[in-house]
Amino acid sequence: MLNAPHSKTGLHSRIRVLVVDDSVVVRKILSDVLRENPDMEVVGSAPNGVVALQRIAQWNPDLVTLDIEMPELDGIATLREIKRNHPHVRVIMCSSLTERGAGITMEALSLGADDYLTKVSAATGPAAIEALRTQLIPKVRQFFPRGDAAKPPLPPVPRERQATMGPALVRPSMTPPRSIVRHNRLRAVVVGVSTGGPNALAEVIPALPADTPVPIFIVQHMPPMFTRLLAERLQSQSKLQVMEAKEGMVAAAGHVYIAPGDFHMTLARSGHDVVIRLNQEQPENSCRPAVDVLFRSAAGVYGGAVVAVVLTGMGQDGFRGVEHLRSLGAHVIVQDEASSVVWGMPGYVARGGLADSVCDLRRIAPEITHQLRG
Repeated sequence: MLNAPHSKTGLHSRIRVLVVDDSVVVRKILSDVLRENPDMEVVGSAPNGVVALQRIAQWNPDLVTLDIEMPELDGIATLREIKRNHPHVRVIMCSSLTERGAGITMEALSLGADDYLTKVSAATGPAAIEALRTQLIPKVRQFFPRGDAAKPPLPPVPRERQATMGPALVRPSMTPPRSIVRHNRLRAVVVGVSTGGPNALAEVIPALPADTPVPIFIVQHMPPMFTRLLAERLQSQSKLQVMEAKEGMVAAAGHVYIAPGDFHMTLARSGHDVVIRLNQEQPENSCRPAVDVLFRSAAGVYGGAVVAVVLTGMGQDGFRGVEHLRSLGAHVIVQDEASSVVWGMPGYVARGGLADSVCDLRRIAPEITHQLRG
């Protein structure tokens, strides 16, 4: 008998987590870190996918941390079964920062894994455990907002604004239109995305036409290697040229540039060209690459002649950058709550009254194209 679906805030007073890993040491490390938090409960652990599926049915967890390489039933096969039989259960993959680990993690995300974290090892020391703690706990909490984090629903659309809403729009900005200059010729698209981003980008980028007349710049919160694999995956699906950005690249229309992991991506003028600059300055919003960094630099190069897009993701990276871009006349599109894995980044923009369009994920690409074609 299948479990009843959970709401986004969970059915229990605490977030119930099942830890799955073939290493007893890793299971203990993960469990100890989770148990430090009063809003979390480790309902148990499992050494492989076969046992994990049995215990999910028995213990009804809200979330599973899932190792990739395990005996009997590996992480990918286990993930498929979880999504088939327990679709309400959130899954965070535990991935190694290797070519193979990154590739399998990208596959897991495409199959419905909700997020991933860097795998710890049996030799993990105090510094690594602290890094794990910093990484894991926010990733668990992002799916189960409670108290102040569980924001009330957006207010209804004012009647006078409903008439201006095209079929792509779910909800316009929450504030009256500002006295800003709109640009007849848009020169770039900038995109910020985090949790749930690979699948969101796989919906948006392949849906853009080959004759897209501007360059597209993307910050996806991911570590090195993952961003290259993401670019390769999108390139195989898209009509546009998709690549991981490199220092000094000249931006071209119809090309998509993804910021490489661990590098901020900025834009600069060089004569008549716009070139990409990469740096490893301090993280912003605990992120490198950071969306705010890209959006600020885009404002410096293009002014407000851009479409700014904020997709699913945890936190509020991109909010300040959007605020600056919109003050210059940029058109702002955000993903709606229903189609977001986590409505953090787009939610902050929408609730701040900075979104011109709040769209279902499937309508993002048509709305970008509509704006670019005027």
